[in-house]
Order: sequence, then structure tokens, then C-alpha cells
Amino acid sequence: MNERQPIPNINIGQVYDQRYSDAEVHYDKLGNLAGFFGRNMPVHRHDRFFQVHYVNSGTVRVYLDDQQYVESGPMFFLTPPTIPHSFVTEPDADGHVLTVRQQLVWQLLQADPSLAPGPQVAPACVALSGLEPKYAAEARRLALLFGELHREINTGEAGREAALQSLTRLIMTSLLRLCARSLPARQTRHDDLQLFHRFNELIEAHYLEHWPLARYARGLGVTEARLNEVCRRIADLPSKRLILERLMQEARRMLLFTGSSANEICYSLGFKDPAYFSRFFARYAQMTPGVYRQRQAQGLAR
Repeated sequence: MNERQPIPNINIGQVYDQRYSDAEVHYDKLGNLAGFFGRNMPVHRHDRFFQVHYVNSGTVRVYLDDQQYVESGPMFFLTPPTIPHSFVTEPDADGHVLTVRQQLVWQLLQADPSLAPGPQVAPACVALSGLEPKYAAEARRLALLFGELHREINTGEAGREAALQSLTRLIMTSLLRLCARSLPARQTRHDDLQLFHRFNELIEAHYLEHWPLARYARGLGVTEARLNEVCRRIADLPSKRLILERLMQEARRMLLFTGSSANEICYSLGFKDPAYFSRFFARYAQMTPGVYRQRQAQGLAR
């Protein structure tokens, strides 16, 4: 990982859903989180939280520390606290994301240390199809548990909090059992991974300035062709697309979570012409900013 910049720490309850800023458990659909953070999630960590992404379908490219995995659903990847990770999901990938305070998992391990093979829980990426019978049964159970968690999170029935705690413990137990089947990591060049992460850092710092790709490449000390090759190898996306997706991510975020008009958002994002911004947004979202905001309010735009 790039050692020159601190790895960002993301607290889901503070930056995404402040209703759960002090909660032990946070859950949402993968598609909802992807709509907020984007499908290309640069390297980050979660201090004092375990996080699991359970993917029903679609392909995910995952980097857990410096280990690369490319897998299609059904699968999950588990990220222990402080482990740097990044991932890219396909537009149609969906599933569940569960974020849990580390104390809850520690309680499970204290009650039964055999749930983890060593003193610490290691990051894991597990494919859930084609497992031998013992693990296949556990995988089916895990799918049912996530379905129950999704149902319970959206109900206001009595005992909801107790049910969420119990379901989370069952899910984490099932996950830890299945971690024994973690996939071997793919080989990837460390220099390529460093370059990719540095590129994402530059995008984050300068996307509002609308730098051309040549300027990013110059700032990284590589050619445009080399940068594009690395981005295609690691994220299966051209380098220019990563820049545009960051702009789209911020446009969606502002449309969903601010009261700013489309014209105000246009200028905030560094565009000079509202008509051009509307065409840019429609090209990638297949609808205008106004329609996107309206459909999202109706729960139709995902």
C-alpha cells in the first residue's frame, strides 16, 4: 500500500448513516452503499469495526491489504479492523454489507477461540458455490440469515434490537466458520497496486479541477498508456472512466443528500455550463439530474 499518505478511516455510521453513529451494528444493501460511495472504492480501513460484503451476484475485484481476489457471487469478503482494503463491483452486483463493532466479535472468540485459527481474525474472501457438503450447508444458512437480517432491519416490531444482535452473532459465527475456505490470492505486481492507489488519491484531490488524463499521468510519473494498462488490469476499467465515476459519485451524492439545485451542483463540481453537466450526467446515469432525484425520492433509482 502507499505509505506516503495515511490510509483513510471510514466510519459508516458517521459519513453514511448518522442514525447509527453509535450503534454496534450497521446494515444496508450493497447497492445502496454503492450508490453513495461509488462502485470503485479506493483503499480505506475501518478502525474498531469488522465489515463483511456478501455478494449475491455480479463480479467483485477485491484487494485485502496487498492480496488480490476476483470472484463472482455468491461470495463474501471479510475485513477485520484496520486492514486496508479496496474493491470494484460490477454495476449489477448486489447483496448485503454488515459492519460490526469489534467487541461483538471478540465476545464470540472469547467464548470459543476455535472460531479463529490464530490469535487474530485474518481477512478472507470466500466463494460460496461448489463447496463440499459441510461448508455448503453453512453457506445456505448464511444466505438465510442475511435474508432475515434484511427483513428485521426494516421492521419496527417489538424486540427488533435484540433480534438484530442475535442475528448478527449468528452471521458472524457462520462467516468465521466459512473463512476456513478462503480463496488463494491472485498474484499482482506491488508496483501496479501502488500506482493504482496513488492515482485514486490524485483523483480525490483534483477531480473538481477537471484535470486531463495527461496531467494525472504526469503527476504520477508514468505515460497515459501505462496508467490505462494498470487500471484495466486492476479495476477492469479505463483510467479516464475512474475519473468520470468519481465526478458521477459526487453528483449523485449531492442530488440525494443536499437541497442544492442542479445548476448549483453543476458549478460546485467544476462544470461551467449547466446544459453540459445535464448531458454528462444523463450519459452515465441514463437520466437527467432532475429525473434521477425524483426517482430516488420515489425509491426507484438504484
